[in-house]
Amino acid sequence: MSGTSLDGIDVAIVRISGSGREIALTVEAVDERPWPAGIREELLTIADPSNGFDLSQAYSCPLHPRLASIYAEVISDVAQGAGFDVSELDAVGNHGQTIFHDPDAATTIQLGDPVRMAELLGVTVVADFRQADVALGGQGAPLVPYMDWALFTHDTDHRLLLNLGGIANVTSLPPNATPSDVTAFDTGPANMIVDALATRLLGRARDENGLVALRGQACESVLDELMMHDYFQQVPPKSTGRELFGTEMVDRFMALTSKLSSEDILATAAAWTARSIAQAVQEFVAGTPTLMWVSGGGVHNQAIMRGLRERMPGLNIESFAATGFDPDAKEAVCFAVLAHEALNGIPTGLPSVTGARSRAFSGKICIPGRTG
Repeated sequence: MSGTSLDGIDVAIVRISGSGREIALTVEAVDERPWPAGIREELLTIADPSNGFDLSQAYSCPLHPRLASIYAEVISDVAQGAGFDVSELDAVGNHGQTIFHDPDAATTIQLGDPVRMAELLGVTVVADFRQADVALGGQGAPLVPYMDWALFTHDTDHRLLLNLGGIANVTSLPPNATPSDVTAFDTGPANMIVDALATRLLGRARDENGLVALRGQACESVLDELMMHDYFQQVPPKSTGRELFGTEMVDRFMALTSKLSSEDILATAAAWTARSIAQAVQEFVAGTPTLMWVSGGGVHNQAIMRGLRERMPGLNIESFAATGFDPDAKEAVCFAVLAHEALNGIPTGLPSVTGARSRAFSGKICIPGRTG
């Protein structure tokens, strides 16, 4: 998995059996690798709508096969480090790198050619998970709620699972939920704005652990202005990305906070993430959840986590680590699960989440050529 925050490539090696709520899995290894020099910057340039990249040529641009090679190399390296040969893998699930996502225009683009990956690895690759749902009129995202439902639905507890990647998304699992009972949606920006501001203000990729933001004071009047964005009023199903919360939004944020210190600017950005999530839960999540598990890189941002607890005092908010899983590897594990289900012929689309007309069969199965 490489997400909208573009902070690296996460790999999970997972042993899986069963299907649906009968899935049993063991995570054999997890690791993260940085992008090779220059690749992250190229992807950020392409993903920024203001740069005018010709999206009609996305799959013919050099980064499409290049990312496949990078993914294959990282998977091989992590497998070898964990004591596995790539030939032992039954399949690889790969999300690819999103550079554009506009389901209203029936368009979602992830780079990293899965056919090339399959040939390089000699292993079946399942990828392009969003397209089928979009073809059925859905948002094509978020994708993680299927795994949330399969692994974490409880007979009596109402649980929320929040992922803080570049974009924040929340899954609501009522007690003993069926697939049609699950609701989930993108709440707005998480690390995307915070990291972009850290790059501009601090000269580094992120505000490590949110320590700079913790020294600042959020500006409530700026937060009031930011929360007037149309996305926060939109009723789910909904999903978003850099199209709404990219460079133009960072520029606007900087203009609104031009008189603040760096500490206060980052504190305001962290508070925006927390406030937008709290408001979304209050307005769009039915029932009375009592527990929220938080995953993704943002779980390490103490300013965001403090803000969530302050704004949702009735919830027990814990790191996803409390489930026994690495909170940084949840989405990588998810794409192993989605690949496993695709190979079993199981549709993993959730119309209650995405608004699709029916359950999508998510993932294109790419089988490597055979020799001899």
